[in-house]
Amino acid sequence: MAEKKSLLKRLWQTFRSPSKVAVGVVLVFGFFGGVIFWGGFNTALEVTNTEQFCIGCHEMHDNVYLEYRDTIHYANRSGVRASCPDCHVPHEWTHKIVRKIAASKEVWGKITGIIDTPEKFEAHRRYMAEREWQRMKETDSRECRNCHNFDYMDFSVQGSRAAQAHSTSLASGEKTCIDCHKGIAHQLPNMRGVEGF
Repeated sequence: MAEKKSLLKRLWQTFRSPSKVAVGVVLVFGFFGGVIFWGGFNTALEVTNTEQFCIGCHEMHDNVYLEYRDTIHYANRSGVRASCPDCHVPHEWTHKIVRKIAASKEVWGKITGIIDTPEKFEAHRRYMAEREWQRMKETDSRECRNCHNFDYMDFSVQGSRAAQAHSTSLASGEKTCIDCHKGIAHQLPNMRGVEGF
């Protein structure tokens, strides 16, 4: 019994005042573990931020991706191409994480079969579009502005209607890109009751 108490006392002393070597080992393992975790996390984040990942399921590939391929964002005279994440995922890290968490609802839709057929996808198209339009409106079309910078717009080469809208409503902050450019890269749902249509 005395031996057990002596052993427990020695263990307690060791844990109460660890040696410098033990602290160093814990710090080194902690540092390298953190680097490996952070690197793995960022790598996974970037993999999920590619067009190939976005269109990896047939719901996206066979619906919105096919529509997008017929738009100016896919192919145009300048060769500048906006892919899925360019329009749907913020560039800033904190906003990107928030968006990735929100996108888990879309993954849930795939897992549960809510949008797994063209008919189901079409039935949910307006709901999904309205959610995305609302998100873009709330962020002042942040992703559009990654490429389209208001400060560099040349109104003289825009159509009169576009120049008027950009120089007034957009300039004043009354409207944002998505207010006028719904359906710029995807087929519109039934627009009955949607403002401006």
